[in-house]
This record gives sequence, structure tokens and C-alpha cells, in this order.
Amino acid sequence: MARAYRLGLARRIVNAIIRALLRMGWGPARTYLLVTRGRTTGRLYRTPVTLVEQLPRRWLVAPYGERAWVKNARAVGSVELTRTLRTERVAIEEVDAATAAPSLREYLRKTPVTKPFFDVRAGSPLEEFAAEAPRHPVFRLLR
Repeated sequence: MARAYRLGLARRIVNAIIRALLRMGWGPARTYLLVTRGRTTGRLYRTPVTLVEQLPRRWLVAPYGERAWVKNARAVGSVELTRTLRTERVAIEEVDAATAAPSLREYLRKTPVTKPFFDVRAGSPLEEFAAEAPRHPVFRLLR
């Protein structure tokens, strides 16, 4: 059974460090600072995220499930992504389970730290990732 995500003190500290690194132009590969506008407050929220890049497509994966940034992104229909002092505003489109499955598998393969939050293994067949998809929203980034 997959573990439930909790934003504890350790994760807050790691996120703060990664946010600072990304603002300075450094940070882990494929990691961006996601900026969403709160759907009720209008405030800006910044969260480090790791994209799946299967060129020419890019995918935004919610490895921890239905988090606040997912709800905010859905409500607005676009997000801002910052990396190496460059910010881009991109429209997003949530995809169905069959479309999300390959991106979820690639995400799990390249970001193994999220493994405890999935009920599948990186080598599982796509059908199992499709079954897992409703718990991990995936968005296609549109140009």
C-alpha cells in the first residue's frame, strides 16, 4: 500500500533549499519552480516540481496525489515554471489514465525518491500505471 504524503518539517526545509537553488539558477535536473495562483486567495504559491521531458512533450506529474498546487493549476488552466533565471507561462491540460501511464512510469524511473507513494514498481506494465493514474494527476504542458 502506498504511503500517504505529509508535508513535515524535513520536507519544508528541503523544499526551501531547492527553491533557493532554482532561483539562483541551480538545482536538480528536470526540476523547476512551479508557481500557481491560489484559487480562493489569489496568492502566489511556489513549489519545486520535477517534469517528465519526452521531447517534444513535457509532462507535469503530481507524485504525491491531489495536492493544493494541483487544484490551483486545474482552476487556472496554466502555471509558471522557473529554472535558471528564466520563467515561462504554460497552459496545461490534464490527461486521461491511458495517456498518463507512460509519463508516470518514466517519472517513477527517473525520480525514485517518490517510489513509496506509488503502488506500482518502475518496471510494472503500463496497465498498472493506468490503474494508478487517478491517484497521481498528470498534466500535458502546452506551448
